[in-house]
Amino acid sequence: MTDLDQVSLDEIDTSKPHPARMYDFYLQGKDYYEADEIAGQKVLEVFPTIKITARVNRSFMHRFTRHLATEKGVRQFLDIGTGIPTRPNLHQVAQEAAPEARVVYADYDPVVLRHAEALMRSTPEGRTTYIQADVREPETIMAAAELHETIDLKKPVALSLNALLHFVPDENKPYDIVRYLLDRLAPGSYLAISHCTADFAPEMWAGVAEVYHRGGIPLQLRSRDEVAAFFDGLDLVEPGVVTPHNWHPDGETVPGTSDDSVSMYAAVARKP
Repeated sequence: MTDLDQVSLDEIDTSKPHPARMYDFYLQGKDYYEADEIAGQKVLEVFPTIKITARVNRSFMHRFTRHLATEKGVRQFLDIGTGIPTRPNLHQVAQEAAPEARVVYADYDPVVLRHAEALMRSTPEGRTTYIQADVREPETIMAAAELHETIDLKKPVALSLNALLHFVPDENKPYDIVRYLLDRLAPGSYLAISHCTADFAPEMWAGVAEVYHRGGIPLQLRSRDEVAAFFDGLDLVEPGVVTPHNWHPDGETVPGTSDDSVSMYAAVARKP
């Protein structure tokens, strides 16, 4: 892992938008730059509910993490495409439910690396760590010493790919990436995915994709069937592939939430 002290603004291209920083803008964070805000505002112009999408997605992450820790007994989590920390982050949710939980984060954005210290504040009983790596090179993640020092791959692991795979176009073989990762996890592991879709608002999402593409960010929206294909061979946790606010709702809703306003699919599945 790159030393935190080596990360400087010189390593961060602030002239171009970045999906993690745009997501931070949608969540009303403070770790984005002018290029990210400009691109985010353009997304808002064509899809005014994108901030609802981001908040509903965060809520889904909280719920599946809590569900896996409390209902399924999962004590190890691998979160790829971590993004800029926003409390509560995955390790905080997992360790609130199970203080001994161990969490490995992975992301390729130097801005996230600058915040890695916050990601690594674990409970005394548990452990968290961060890997600077790109999901398009999954072998780098799975071979990282930090991963093997933190979690035991012979025991079940929850793999979180939250709002990530729509940034991995088909040319990068996302289905092969997911299979590669799952093949290295023990039986009884879980896969959690949320993924943007144009199924509900195709014209507006065409505009969103154009904004991202102009910023040099690949964005590939997928249908429900295409999202479901990531779970082939796995046992879906009820209710299956649904919009994220309909996955184990807990009664707390984001105002304005609807299938159209969120435009995502989400699911969790167990590896037999």
